[in-house]
Amino acid sequence: MTQAAQAAARPNVRVVLFGLMIAMMLAMLDNMIVSTALPRIVDEFRGLDHFTWVVTAYVLGTTVSTPIWGKLGDLYGRKSVFLTSVVIFLIGSALCGMAGSDLFGGPGDGMAELIAFRAAQGLGAGGLMVGVMAIIGDLVPPRERGRYQGMIAGIMAIAMVAGPLVGGFITDHLSWRWAFYVNLPLGGVALVLLVATLHLPKHRTEHRIDWLGAALLAVGITAIVLITTWGGNEYDWASPQILGLAGLALVTLVAFGFVERRAAEPILPLRLFANRNFALISVIGFLLGFAMFGAMNFLPLYQQTVQGASATNSGLLLLPLMFGMLVVSLVVGRAITKTGRYRAYPIVGGVMMTLGMALLTLLDVGTSRIQSSLYMVVLGVGMGFLMQTSMLIAQNSVTQKDLGAASGAATFFRSIGGSFGISLFGAIFANRLADSPAGGSFGGGSGEAGAGMDLTKLRELPAQARELVLGGFADAISHVFWWAVLFTVAVPVLAWFIREIPLRTANDAPPATPEEQAETALGKAPVA
Repeated sequence: MTQAAQAAARPNVRVVLFGLMIAMMLAMLDNMIVSTALPRIVDEFRGLDHFTWVVTAYVLGTTVSTPIWGKLGDLYGRKSVFLTSVVIFLIGSALCGMAGSDLFGGPGDGMAELIAFRAAQGLGAGGLMVGVMAIIGDLVPPRERGRYQGMIAGIMAIAMVAGPLVGGFITDHLSWRWAFYVNLPLGGVALVLLVATLHLPKHRTEHRIDWLGAALLAVGITAIVLITTWGGNEYDWASPQILGLAGLALVTLVAFGFVERRAAEPILPLRLFANRNFALISVIGFLLGFAMFGAMNFLPLYQQTVQGASATNSGLLLLPLMFGMLVVSLVVGRAITKTGRYRAYPIVGGVMMTLGMALLTLLDVGTSRIQSSLYMVVLGVGMGFLMQTSMLIAQNSVTQKDLGAASGAATFFRSIGGSFGISLFGAIFANRLADSPAGGSFGGGSGEAGAGMDLTKLRELPAQARELVLGGFADAISHVFWWAVLFTVAVPVLAWFIREIPLRTANDAPPATPEEQAETALGKAPVA
């Protein structure tokens, strides 16, 4: 089929993109909206001991299901698989909103019900994120893809800030249950729009699903997420529980590797990692998730404790970060579409992200909101260079039949990196805080980062004591960013070794041969 015929057969991308953006917004917003509603949920269900599982169950469901959704889309066609994930997400949302209601026997088991329903909701969310990226890959060739993926990256940036704002409004003016019910009308609009406008080629292979590989991967990922969630919080790192989970993760993932080598249609094809660009961008994605999700959790904590912002205002104070990420994502996406060049962007992004993290190490009691906003702009610029280019490089490294698996793997490594980052940085923060006046005053030496914090008690302290405590908080938070720098500095180094493979101008074109890759690396191959 000629390029002109392909373009004519292609659906209206802008119309479809609107539905995809709503779906991506749902997946990104949900966790951030729910986090602001957690205090009300805990108060109603008296479930303080297990409230972290409301977040963990969602993360676990999302992470476990992401590569599976990606492969199912490759096998059975992306439209039906993606719409199924939307339906599962909406059913999970409705059930979460009804948890602990009279329909399920009252609030007695409300927390357990909510955790179970959040896991189901997370299973659907995994399909939303990987499905959006893979469908864009189906609709437009790599050369044109940067512009649309830049828009999606912008939506992710908006969601990071809008989540706390919407969650704060819902929590203050409506029941916490609307933190889940709000997904239903938005998801319904996306579902109707995509059913009517999304037309993708239907295909189905005769291969059997790699259920054994999927089960081993799910067990291994679950063990890893539990290690990062419980380690240093529920159990000591050297406890039998954590060591047992580490052993389980090691055994199941090694077995997964053996199974994938022999499966006809592996869930996560290991041959993809033989491609240099794909292997490099997977590691970069892990480091990006590690530093970004891990360290960014501490910005609202700094704003609310040290700078005295309210929960809602702390969301507004993240606007500079969103602005930097949004503008750069859109500009870079259009630049890639125009020039076909992309290798420089992850390098520049890694440098800018490292610079942003380094600037955030300067946060202290005397840092003004203008200064911290400028630091966040730099970090957002770095993230804007990296977010969509990492997915674009991953997709351009594989053939069309592996597009879903590649998109799932890229999303998966970023999610796993975020899980590790949140856990490690939380432990670093708690340990640093324990040795400070803040730790002595608020019991920051154990449990979750900041779990023992009482802002009312903090405000009642004498001025001199309050300054000491705030100094301890600021020092512990800046210490986290120092650790983040150690990880982000590896991003531009790894990105330097990415080869500038010409972006394909048609989806059915094969990736460049090793000889073409070598010529491109030497600057001899023309840009597609």
